[in-house]
Amino acid sequence: MLHITLNGTRELDPATCPMGRTFNGWHPQMSEREVYEVNRGRWVLGARSDRERYALFSSDGIVRAAVAIDSVGSSDGQTSADNDGRRALTGRVLAAGHPVHDAYVGKPTPADVVGNRNAIGYVASEHDTGLCACGCGETVVRRDFASGHDQRAVQTRIAKVGSVVDFLAWFDATWSAQQQEPAA
Repeated sequence: MLHITLNGTRELDPATCPMGRTFNGWHPQMSEREVYEVNRGRWVLGARSDRERYALFSSDGIVRAAVAIDSVGSSDGQTSADNDGRRALTGRVLAAGHPVHDAYVGKPTPADVVGNRNAIGYVASEHDTGLCACGCGETVVRRDFASGHDQRAVQTRIAKVGSVVDFLAWFDATWSAQQQEPAA
């Protein structure tokens, strides 16, 4: 789970901020949605962040917001990083009733990141588990597939079409047809 430590608010010039923000940081009157909106971007996030499912935002030793991460990319929503290597989160603010929100928001910052000198940290959490994407039902942590199951999923789908040659012909024809369809 990605964790971002926030300081107090800091004014920004919307004309020079790539995200058009007037400030970032945290103050007590902010809603959880505002915490996410003004702090979701312009962080140096490595490849590990691409595998995280959730993000927590903390300030003054308390978790202020939790977000389900849809993607990590540039501040304009693209999948790459901005020219200076900084990236932004795109996601959904979690509300009361969601297990991650209920486990963290309004509670002390997780011990994994307390005292971390970096604003960016990672929290080991039981909420980072999911089911293997191949459909076998095996539980995975911060990944899509159990070891080797990605290849199993590919081979199963190839077998549904026939041989590898049959699959390649089907894929090329399908992909080519989709690329030629006009955008709706």
